[in-house]
Amino acid sequence: MSVAVFIDGAEGTTGIEIRERLASCEGIETVTLADDRRKDVDARRTAINDADVVILCLPDAAAKDAVAMIANDRTRVIDASSAHRTADGWTYGFPELGFDVANARFVSNPGCYPTGFLALVAPLVRASLIPADWPLTVNAVSGYSGGGKALIARFESEGDLAFRGYGYALGHKHVPEMQRHAGLAHAPVFAPGVVNAYRGMVVEVPLHLAALPARPSRTALLDALHAAFDGAALVRVHDEAADELLLRTDQPPSDALDLYVFADATQARLVATLDNLGKGASGAAVQNLNLMAGLDPLAGLRV
Repeated sequence: MSVAVFIDGAEGTTGIEIRERLASCEGIETVTLADDRRKDVDARRTAINDADVVILCLPDAAAKDAVAMIANDRTRVIDASSAHRTADGWTYGFPELGFDVANARFVSNPGCYPTGFLALVAPLVRASLIPADWPLTVNAVSGYSGGGKALIARFESEGDLAFRGYGYALGHKHVPEMQRHAGLAHAPVFAPGVVNAYRGMVVEVPLHLAALPARPSRTALLDALHAAFDGAALVRVHDEAADELLLRTDQPPSDALDLYVFADATQARLVATLDNLGKGASGAAVQNLNLMAGLDPLAGLRV
């Protein structure tokens, strides 16, 4: 028996990549609307209520409106917007961190930057290597596809645009989910930027090891990450040291998340690399769909 899936917002960047992944998945029947009906409220309402699972690839306000259209107790939802990432009644869609996605009705897909941050920080807070009230910063750069059609057009039309820093007013919409799901007492200082690569992302959290109460070693940090993610097919903890990490302008698609710890006796740089359109968006949505539908968790994904 197949699972009927309706992608509301299927023509956006995230929706397109979800459809590409689902094309190779057995047991999934994708519900589509004709181009002239994609924005028709009645047509969307019918598709939403007929589907077993709805994946919302919409702006926040539109995602909330779509959820309000559900008039049954059966349709399940994966919301790829940021509308419900800290909302009561919603399960955070990061199963590797222990969230019960398989049995959830309403799942909020994590943001791309928070995916890297939480993978690095949440296990260390849980292991008491970082105190919950410790002041943290997170520096990150992403490929420009994460900004949607407008930013894609800007980078591809302005040939000399190499970097776009933003979020300088603080209060970025990703910060609340970082704080909540890492169990932090204080919001981290978040410094995001966009580089001239279509896809890919580097997320970094610096630590003053000598100032932390536990004074953790590199080995202790790695052990905590291994304890959290060993056995997770899409999250890879790297033990080896390296002098550099590269993000290429033609970065290939990936649904994996790679974690690194670079450290000496007193300082550390925790680094996560991922595809902002993979584990940071569409890949995560498909992974969550697979779990909710009882399918192979890796179906349609690039490991």
